[in-house]
Amino acid sequence: MPFLSNTLSDALPKNIVIDLGKHNVLGIGVDAIDYEAAIDKVIGAAVGRQPMSVTALAVHGVMTGVGDPEHRYRLNQFDLVCPDGQPVRWALNLLHGCGLTDRVYGPDLTLMLCRAAAQQAVGVFLFGSTDEVLTRFADSLQDQFPALQIAGVRPSRFRTLSPAERDALADEINSSGAGICFVGLGCPRQEVFAYEMRSRLNMPLIAVGAAFAFHAGMLAQAPPWMQRHGLEWLFRMAHEPRRLAKRYLTTNPAFVTRLAFQKLGLMHRQQEQGRPPQRELLFG
Repeated sequence: MPFLSNTLSDALPKNIVIDLGKHNVLGIGVDAIDYEAAIDKVIGAAVGRQPMSVTALAVHGVMTGVGDPEHRYRLNQFDLVCPDGQPVRWALNLLHGCGLTDRVYGPDLTLMLCRAAAQQAVGVFLFGSTDEVLTRFADSLQDQFPALQIAGVRPSRFRTLSPAERDALADEINSSGAGICFVGLGCPRQEVFAYEMRSRLNMPLIAVGAAFAFHAGMLAQAPPWMQRHGLEWLFRMAHEPRRLAKRYLTTNPAFVTRLAFQKLGLMHRQQEQGRPPQRELLFG
């Protein structure tokens, strides 16, 4: 039974859960999936104490894999890659006819998973960002979901970890009693962390990008109409031009161009596995 199933009445039409598997978007396997199916997968793994790596990719996240064979390999090993950005959803529909009517937006997925975790008595661990952001984020989650167990929090050191520090962090998260670990290190560091720690943690790792700062009330979100029309990048660039202008003004045109070439059969005809990383980065 889905963890967020429709319980109003057996006589009402059932929710259609969409999980069409992975599809090639510029050489990276992105899951054509909706919120309900993604939540069912994550909560099922959490309850079963199964390792799982999950991320939600917008255009920038996809392009980090396009330009780096080692990172492309990491992304293609993820158990679940959700279409975070509207352009990624549009790409799935354009290239593969998936018919997705909504994206799986990382900040919204975070709250939905926390609601489901509270219902299923699954604890969560918050890793990444700063002490201030984590405190505000944890307080916000407890206000919204009083039954949610926050089993632990740990800010990022914003540097490379030693093997001993990595192992100590894995022990801390595993021994906390959490069933889900949310990772907020920013793209692509959070995906690197989730890839490298997957084999060390007996729970899903969810890379959620700016969700920590959004829900801590420290970073403004784009208005809903801008989100629906794929203009969230413009809103964020206007608020952080020095940090984001170069990113968006280079990656967005490159994404559209490559998407056109893939549609024409000139590029990215197959999912490209990339090259296994030669060493661990151990950022945490």
